Amino acid sequence: MTYAIRGFHYADYIVFVTTIAISIGIGIYYAFAGSKMGTTSEYLVGSRSMKIIPVTLSLMVSFESSIMMLGFPAEVYTHGMMFWFTCFGFGFTMLIGSRLIVPLIHPLKITSVYEYLELRFKSKTVRTIGSSLALLNTVIYMGIVLFGPAIALQAVMGFPLVVSMSVVACASVLYTSIGGFKAVVWTDVFQTFIMLLGIFSVLIKGTIDIGGPSEVFRMGKEGGRLEIWNFDPDPTIRHTFWVLTIGVTLRSFGLAVGQAAIQRISSTPTQKKANWVMGVAGPLFFVTMSLATLEGLIAYAYYRKKGCDPLASGQITNPNQVMPLLVMDIFDSLPGMPGLFMASLFSASLSTLSSGLSACSAQTVEDYILPYMKPKSERTKTILAKLSVVGFGIISVGVSILISTVGGSLSQIGFSLMASFAGPVTGVILLAMLFPFANRKGAIVGVIVSVCFTFWIAAGSYMSPTLMKTPRLPPAPVDNCPVGNFTINPYNYTNIALQKIEDFKHYEPKGLDKLYSVSYLWLGGIAIITVFGIGSIISWCTGCIKPKDTDAKYTIPIFDRFFCCLPECILKPLRCGIDYSKRMSSKLRDNYDVIIQLDTNEAEKKQSTDKINLEHV
Repeated sequence: MTYAIRGFHYADYIVFVTTIAISIGIGIYYAFAGSKMGTTSEYLVGSRSMKIIPVTLSLMVSFESSIMMLGFPAEVYTHGMMFWFTCFGFGFTMLIGSRLIVPLIHPLKITSVYEYLELRFKSKTVRTIGSSLALLNTVIYMGIVLFGPAIALQAVMGFPLVVSMSVVACASVLYTSIGGFKAVVWTDVFQTFIMLLGIFSVLIKGTIDIGGPSEVFRMGKEGGRLEIWNFDPDPTIRHTFWVLTIGVTLRSFGLAVGQAAIQRISSTPTQKKANWVMGVAGPLFFVTMSLATLEGLIAYAYYRKKGCDPLASGQITNPNQVMPLLVMDIFDSLPGMPGLFMASLFSASLSTLSSGLSACSAQTVEDYILPYMKPKSERTKTILAKLSVVGFGIISVGVSILISTVGGSLSQIGFSLMASFAGPVTGVILLAMLFPFANRKGAIVGVIVSVCFTFWIAAGSYMSPTLMKTPRLPPAPVDNCPVGNFTINPYNYTNIALQKIEDFKHYEPKGLDKLYSVSYLWLGGIAIITVFGIGSIISWCTGCIKPKDTDAKYTIPIFDRFFCCLPECILKPLRCGIDYSKRMSSKLRDNYDVIIQLDTNEAEKKQSTDKINLEHV
């Protein structure tokens, strides 16, 4: 089959290039018009003086990349609107984080979250293992994010994948390396509006072309895309209500305790503002991700009405190319609009990529350079941080090329790979926070076993030759596809799809395939629970940390946070013998010290001013 690739109008190029140029311009501004990134604190966490709104928007778009812009609609297009339930998990996790993670992390004034692991377990080994796995996970994630816009450009313009990946990486590396954390945050703010503008443009124009919201949902229902209620507890079913809510919520804790989120928490001047950042980001996650899933339903309804399914007809070969093709179709007579969508897609990817590069830079400096080397000046530290941004940008392009050889939806690829590394890291951080008795040995063994177990499942699910994959829902009709371009039998595709669905109903996995068939969305939860279980057992066997030896400021009184109405006679044993009143008094003392330091600084500043005035006299 051949497909005539349509190129951009010159107006599309103008919109697209302008968006990228503004993003780079913001980085240049903060590199040369600001204070020129004199310290690592300013370069990595914005001198801990950032405002609520920009940091909140930055936190949101840091995790809303091409996986959301392309992968979410692709999931809905091929498997239905049930995927929408994942939006609850992402949003709910951020709300929990504002109650659990912020009160613990913000007072510590750390830059790398893995420094917390060393403080909690008094072990550089735990810190190094956690940081290394997180770096590996972030690099893989950035590779997936780079792949998204590349296949979009390939679909609409025939642009080479490697060239597209390199362009996105270079733009992100440029403004991240020269502008630092402030450039990342303020570029994220700009890119948030571009991303939302692109999403709403597709939603509005697509709905109008189909005939209104009622037609969208009618066609979605006829095509089986609105069958969302599946309460089957079987963990091997790809998507059910339980895995899309509970499984995704557990997995999403990796976002809340990840380096990108911790940097944003630490960049705010007060704990109250940090609470607002995570608390507001939760509902924003839910809204924007819901809009992305709705795009998938509109795409299906559009091609059903058109009578030409692009996947079944061979116009595209990857479900992640559905959205770029839809944009070219619905905006065919409106030059500039396809460029706007591509700009929104690239904006989402640039935001995530720049956040990942900034996170990797912070980890490299804080976890691998400063503990073992002592750079003579802040300028040297900042230069090393900038060089690490460039290095990780190059690595992410290489990973993206490898990702391009793997078939399947971006969301499934991303969730599976990240669960193998992010899940165990999330587990060990939560183990440190929630299990006061857990010790260093339990943390090390728990995270290693978890990595091996979850990676085994993820790899087996892709490589098992006998494992039957969950079939896609029947495609839209292909009766009206152009006969001149495609060799189509309009009756075969639907029949083949229905036969695959029927065969899958009678399929029973055997042997290890039973393990490999576990839904990819459970992997994050499996990784976390494995760390909890193994870590607790090893800690008990090797000698738990005694309550008197536990520093209260490194653990969380979870029952006090969420069940404060319970009587003291119940709450006291649930604290595992930890006296959290010391934590409160310590916190008050720290605040007092900060006030005294501020007063001292003001006094010194005043004395300096008075001295200058006397000299002039």
